[in-house]
Amino acid sequence: MARRAAAKPASDATDDVRTGHREPAFLSREARLAAGNALRDSVPRSSHAGWKRPAKARDPIELLRRSNRDRLPELVPIRYGRMLRSPFTFLRGSAGLMAHDLATTPTSGIRVQACGDCHLLNFGLFATPERNLVFDINDFDETLPAPFEWDVKRLAVSFVVAARDNGLSERQARASAIECVRAYRTRMLELSKMSPLEVWYDRLDIQAIIDMAPNARIRKIRQEIAGAAKERIGDQLYPKISGEVGGRRRLIDQPPVLFHVSAKDFDRRVRDALADYRESLPEERRVLFDRYRLEDVAIKAVGIGSVGTRCFVGLFFSAENHPLLLQFKEACPSVLEPYAGKSIYGNHGQRVVTGQRLMQSSSDIFLGWMRSRGGYSYYVRQLRDMKMSPPIEGATAEQSMLYAALCGQTLARSHARSGDAALISGYLGKTDNFDKAIGGFAVAYAEQNTRDHAALVAAVKSGKIKALIEEE
Repeated sequence: MARRAAAKPASDATDDVRTGHREPAFLSREARLAAGNALRDSVPRSSHAGWKRPAKARDPIELLRRSNRDRLPELVPIRYGRMLRSPFTFLRGSAGLMAHDLATTPTSGIRVQACGDCHLLNFGLFATPERNLVFDINDFDETLPAPFEWDVKRLAVSFVVAARDNGLSERQARASAIECVRAYRTRMLELSKMSPLEVWYDRLDIQAIIDMAPNARIRKIRQEIAGAAKERIGDQLYPKISGEVGGRRRLIDQPPVLFHVSAKDFDRRVRDALADYRESLPEERRVLFDRYRLEDVAIKAVGIGSVGTRCFVGLFFSAENHPLLLQFKEACPSVLEPYAGKSIYGNHGQRVVTGQRLMQSSSDIFLGWMRSRGGYSYYVRQLRDMKMSPPIEGATAEQSMLYAALCGQTLARSHARSGDAALISGYLGKTDNFDKAIGGFAVAYAEQNTRDHAALVAAVKSGKIKALIEEE
């Protein structure tokens, strides 16, 4: 059984109604650092190293099947096909499986608003409402209050798995995971010295990232990525997925990844859901939203972990035919819920939106939620608003280390917005003990991920599972 410890109650403590966590909110920074340090007695930092499968047998294929329970069955083979490509794509699509495993590992008891699916491709660039390009976490489907270690461990594992996919050595793979955690730990210490407002306003914009480049070659690469991100907007995408039909602009069916719904009352259900979404927006955003009319809507399979959930794209136009693409993503219960507790929100779209606003330095102006007449929860955001994750295929050891540092410090800031930076920093300390422990875990769990990927390959080969391999 994994060792666990709750944060020790303090004489001046408050209960966080949202997380159910009791923290020494108004103690001095020094007292909170000391409280974090004291947690090491019951959960040593070294206890996070290594990974052993629970004594009770766990079937990865069965756990994956359970995660398909609420998905559209006709899209599930696409999900499996995308997960088959490599151990890394398998990791991306198996957040529920890893959540099951993380729940068996030691935790300090310190909770934050967790991402829940924290891997290196869920970080990237996107546009702020002021049209600045920033680097941040950009996927929150699984967000929920949970132990901070779970995000750190999954992120570190993703660097090891990606490094292996890129043919880097085991030493280099481990080093990238350790660098990610080192950046998290050192940034958390810096954040613990800031005021709450300074933490809230903190952000990492593209110019700062370019200026941080260690040499001219890396600087040029970052400038090129920034330029490419600025071209990834709805205005550029909509001509590629739409066309003229009967004098109207319509989304073009590209089954099985983009297709229309033929249900007789679908249009009315969409209108009702949009009215519900509108109510979730602040009043000034409703004025903006009302300047667009819905022209067409279709199902669009996206990502890997999200494939099979009900995801729609809506094509809107202003009075002067300026396009707007909105994505409506089904929000299912977080994969963390069985282990971290149920969300306090009845609508999982609201859970996602609230978690995103808590963790991100800046969020989409159209971010909102709704519920369909069928009872499904959704959250809404713009599709492709300069959103882009840096390419990782073929990344060198140097690029992996630099990107690991960016992700680690970004995750620290995200956690500090909802959690206690001093308490976490007190637990992590100033040495590299925690970094090395998580590095050890990341390497060991990457092996588990490889075995699980092989199990999926075998299940497909034997006909136990059907997978659809898409053309590249």
